[in-house]
Amino acid sequence: MEAFTPTTIAAIVIAASFAAGLNVYATLLTLGVLARAHWIELPAGLEILTHWWVIGVSGFMFAIEFVADKIPAFDMVWNALHTFVRVPIAALLAYHASEQLSPEMQVLATVAGAGIALVTHSSKTAVRAAVTPSPEPVSNIALSTGEDVLAIGITWLATKHPLVAAGIACGFLLLAVITVSWLAKFVRRMWNKPRPANAQ
Repeated sequence: MEAFTPTTIAAIVIAASFAAGLNVYATLLTLGVLARAHWIELPAGLEILTHWWVIGVSGFMFAIEFVADKIPAFDMVWNALHTFVRVPIAALLAYHASEQLSPEMQVLATVAGAGIALVTHSSKTAVRAAVTPSPEPVSNIALSTGEDVLAIGITWLATKHPLVAAGIACGFLLLAVITVSWLAKFVRRMWNKPRPANAQ
């Protein structure tokens, strides 16, 4: 079994939590399949992901999300419900990935994993709220597909080059915070925009 340093584990937690915030099923499926095929090594606490039932359930749910997340309006309901799925599972991933660390560091990793997933998930939902009103479905489908590809790509990269993956994830997290902040300001300006005097 490959030895994972605290730095490597922290990088994996950051990248995997970011990916889980985008698409938790794609993250679990990617980790499980790659580890099951012996193409990668995972921290000891994540061995459960190689079980066939975990891979099967993750694959089934990923197939459902692949379709559901691309249907305008319905994707908002889907993402709202998955606040209670993506964040807790990201916390569990972080907890088990950091099993070889001290209890204090494991708790810190768990909180960080949940926080990263929450920021990612919230920014994804905010962007969807801005895109969904568009009458054409192409932008919604393209955005969802891009999220799927990014989740799988970051997950794979986290197992091969964790520091690089963590750096990319942090860059996207910063971009997400800036984007959500801009959207919030835009919405406030729209709501506070003076109405014409003759408006009813």
